[in-house]
Amino acid sequence: MPPDAARRSDRSRRAILVAALELLEALGHSRLTIEAVAARAGVGKQTIYRWWPSKGPLLFDAFLEYGPAGADALPSGVPVVDLKRELRAAAEELAERRFDQVCRVLVHEERTDLVTLLLMPRRMALEERLRTAQRLGEVRADVDVSAAAELLLGPVYQRWFLRTAPLTGEFADAVVDLVLRALTG
Repeated sequence: MPPDAARRSDRSRRAILVAALELLEALGHSRLTIEAVAARAGVGKQTIYRWWPSKGPLLFDAFLEYGPAGADALPSGVPVVDLKRELRAAAEELAERRFDQVCRVLVHEERTDLVTLLLMPRRMALEERLRTAQRLGEVRADVDVSAAAELLLGPVYQRWFLRTAPLTGEFADAVVDLVLRALTG
């Protein structure tokens, strides 16, 4: 019986995705090459280019499949606790080497559509937490929840992108405290 081509392709695809993430962690995005991924995965580079046009989309798919292991905690029902937990999770995610490197490759390749897909779930979770706070009367009813989520995430993403200072949980908490003062007054 001949080997199943679909199974072989899936095995190669998974090997490529794992190799890409392993090399990304070992080498960083600037030294990562398709040739190195192909060699580590045991495939020809033409196989990689058949499925992905560049390392940005390859890393995006790898990260989606094998990306951050942390699961989001269920809301506690205490808006300030939930907002701090969510913003801390964003900071921790950006500090994770794989996530950091994947996002930097995507930004470098000007693939903001893919960066948005990686970052949008965090924003949506913050918006939901803010809506809950509005329903409970802990955030003013006239607050634009979308803009408020951007106020929360903006400083975190700026600190990550510019590397102006360490991205810590304490920083995330301070951002939440500052933004909440504006949203509750």
